[in-house]
Amino acid sequence: MEQGINKIILEIRAGTGGDEASLFAGDLARMYQKYSSRRGWKFFILDASESGARGYKTLIAEVSGPEVYDALKQESGVHRVQRVPVTERQGRVHTSTASVAVLPVVEARQVEIRDSDLEVTFSRAGGPGGQNVNKVETAVRVLHKPTGIVVSSRTERFQHANREKAMEILRAKLFEIQKEQAVGSVGDIRKAQIGTGERSEKIRTYNFPEDRITDHRLGKKFHNIEKILEGTLDPIVQAFAKSEAS
Repeated sequence: MEQGINKIILEIRAGTGGDEASLFAGDLARMYQKYSSRRGWKFFILDASESGARGYKTLIAEVSGPEVYDALKQESGVHRVQRVPVTERQGRVHTSTASVAVLPVVEARQVEIRDSDLEVTFSRAGGPGGQNVNKVETAVRVLHKPTGIVVSSRTERFQHANREKAMEILRAKLFEIQKEQAVGSVGDIRKAQIGTGERSEKIRTYNFPEDRITDHRLGKKFHNIEKILEGTLDPIVQAFAKSEAS
């Protein structure tokens, strides 16, 4: 069902660790954006809550291109970083986390959504976009009442475009729920995919003092963190491809 999916929703959320967790979420967002550029994919930010100059509390993006889901589906989970934060005056290493969710974008016919189940509100969008964004209520927030899922989009210049993007996110999330019905509640489903964001729940650890990334599912270590965070994600993606093929 998921073979050949060429568009995904990428969701990154800062976890445990305060400002450092937000900075790490920003690092992950830029890593995926640069990797997308290397692969020739389109990376479009749908919604973001910034924290400081280079951090994000949350970021939701649409990424499209050949084999995008196959390449990034293993990124879902809790990512843990161990490093000295820029705000640390005594040189101590801190541990922080950020969670990543990768959801395949599906066609409207694959997920039934009734208009009566939606609560749609509009507001003025913040951030870049010119005077039109600031004067007109173009930002869209959609609540799916049966599940309590809330999605939003505010980066498009027109209200109808933001509504369609928000519905795209909602369909992706509901599709994931349909696949994982056996997990239980909506909360259980989300926890199963990205965890709670606690330090102990991790799929990958980025250890800066030792210049080492450890993927705990593969049991493999990768070096040159800075290069990987600059978008050279191929060694990890290829390692998973080999693991699946074997």
